[in-house]
Amino acid sequence: MKIHFGGDYNPEQWPESTWKEDYRLFDTASIDTVTLGVFTWGLTQPAEDVYDFTVLDAVVARAVAEGRTICLATGTGAHPAWMARAYPEVTRVDFEGRRHRFGQRHNSCPSSPAFRRFSVAVADQLAARYASAVTAWHVGNEYGGACYCTLCAAGFRAWLRDRYDSLDALNDAWYTRFWSHTFGDWDEIEPPNALTEHWRGPDHTAFQGITLDYLRFMSDAMLAGYRAEKDALRRHSPAPVTTNLMGMYKPIDYHRWAPHLDFVSWDNYPPDDTSQARMAFTHDLMRGLKGGTPFWLMEQTPSITASRQVNPLKRPGVMRLWSWQAVAHGADAVLFFQMRAGRGACEKYHGAVIGHSGRDDTRVFREVAALGAELSALGPATVGARTPARVAVLFDWDSWWTLEMTDGLNRHLRYQDIVLAYHRAVWESGADVDAVPVTASLDGYDVVLAPALHMLKDDLAARLSSFAARGGTVVTTFLSGLVDTHAQAFLGDPPLTALLGIRVSEWDSRDPSVSNPVALADGPVVDARLHFDLITPLSAVVVGVYGADFYAGTAAVTRNAFGDGEVWYVGAGLDAAGVSWVVRQALGRHDLVGPYADLPGVETAVRLGTDGTPLLFLLNHHDSAAEIIADRDGTDLLSGAPVTRGATIHLAAHDVMIIQSSPRH
Repeated sequence: MKIHFGGDYNPEQWPESTWKEDYRLFDTASIDTVTLGVFTWGLTQPAEDVYDFTVLDAVVARAVAEGRTICLATGTGAHPAWMARAYPEVTRVDFEGRRHRFGQRHNSCPSSPAFRRFSVAVADQLAARYASAVTAWHVGNEYGGACYCTLCAAGFRAWLRDRYDSLDALNDAWYTRFWSHTFGDWDEIEPPNALTEHWRGPDHTAFQGITLDYLRFMSDAMLAGYRAEKDALRRHSPAPVTTNLMGMYKPIDYHRWAPHLDFVSWDNYPPDDTSQARMAFTHDLMRGLKGGTPFWLMEQTPSITASRQVNPLKRPGVMRLWSWQAVAHGADAVLFFQMRAGRGACEKYHGAVIGHSGRDDTRVFREVAALGAELSALGPATVGARTPARVAVLFDWDSWWTLEMTDGLNRHLRYQDIVLAYHRAVWESGADVDAVPVTASLDGYDVVLAPALHMLKDDLAARLSSFAARGGTVVTTFLSGLVDTHAQAFLGDPPLTALLGIRVSEWDSRDPSVSNPVALADGPVVDARLHFDLITPLSAVVVGVYGADFYAGTAAVTRNAFGDGEVWYVGAGLDAAGVSWVVRQALGRHDLVGPYADLPGVETAVRLGTDGTPLLFLLNHHDSAAEIIADRDGTDLLSGAPVTRGATIHLAAHDVMIIQSSPRH
């Protein structure tokens, strides 16, 4: 048992003579896992009534003979050309109302009966044929691509009937007396797109309830397709089933998907080569989908991507560092796209373990092989290990959708940016942190961060209050707890008022160029931008005050004693220094600031092995070496060198250590 190592392999693009060389190189690089068949639907089903498994039979047989672990895809991430020609309704209708023709991917309507029938049938065929060879199943690929066709409109109405039961309830939830939008018949409801008056631009909508429910419906519609294929696989195979998620992907609520994934896998393609904090959060988010269980890093590039205007090359050592970062945050698999570079189409210059030259002496191949050797030597030490986080960050797709579609707010505010700022402050402090849904249990945590928690659902207000009352610390921000599950504003004092100990009477929204200094008590003076709450303290004490404008001297940051705990409210868009100061106060109350918190660029993370053994990961994201004073005795699992508490550790640029200390009892 060890961390799975390998990736997306497409031998169907190559003659069999190439396969022999590929597996020789795989042996050299310690590649033990291959993901097969991701885009083979057109090959395995060349016509409506024809299945041809000749090539895939050979591909799977070769992988089995070579002793590789197989993750087999259903291939349904892109439908065949014949399907689009025979069943034109299988292709999507876009936001502007245009029916797409065959091409690209993410081009299948999730409500199409034809697509559903054929995708389930091919999944059934694959499972019946290859069940004995497969370790894991991979359904579809990177689900996405909303559809606004008549089939989706009908599906939306059916989804709404099930959700609301009556038009009266729907009209009330959507606040349709505004602008005379009351619906008297289910068939009057249309998807909110560019052809309806529900939509007022790419970033906001006149009727949040309609658009919010369509986002929920589309996420559920794609999930229904995944579940149908999973059911077909399960009829023949007990192997676990997943699909590759895309981290912070706005169109799909992965929390709604999580119960239906046997394990989480995701594709890590950061927007630039300085995204280590963002990646840390996304790993934490993916790990949090299923209660902290380990995930698979299903895809990453070994060198460059091929999908952006600028595609920076991973510098020497960065691929290894980022791979170990994934392991540090919960990965039990480190896989690449792609194993061999294709000759044509849009991904021919995407990074690959084996480049067009087919050589084993390239820098990329040597780095991959060195990582493979490390993972093989490490063995089972980290497999199944859990993260012992005492800090939680709440992440909520509904709040994300609602906050960014609502009129009257600052268009420059981005939910992701706000959440990432607070997570980064914890990450830089050296505290382990879970990113969890608003439905997650808060037991076991000392600090809960709920930045920009715009929508307050179900019993969350009561659970946060109970958490604080028993001694926990809550940190939340502007625009939190203002609307219910239908995106309607609460009347009177919002439900969080007593917990926060404040009342927000107004807020000010300013251009990004406008800053207002905030003086923090016994702390720094920091900048605030974009959003400024005008706060009336009730039971809370003022911790930070504005320095400018007509509300100068009034509260910008407050702290409220609540039972045995306390609640921080940040009413302004503080800069990184301000966010860090607030978060450090919250963590410090529970002695959660890590011993390496004052070493910028050095990331720490802890996993507990299945036997309770603590594993401390030290990752140096700097281009230069770091000097660290060890806080424990142990052994570096990568080098075998002993580590002594109080001794100086020399961590080279982009280097990694995993210090194993004595098990906890």
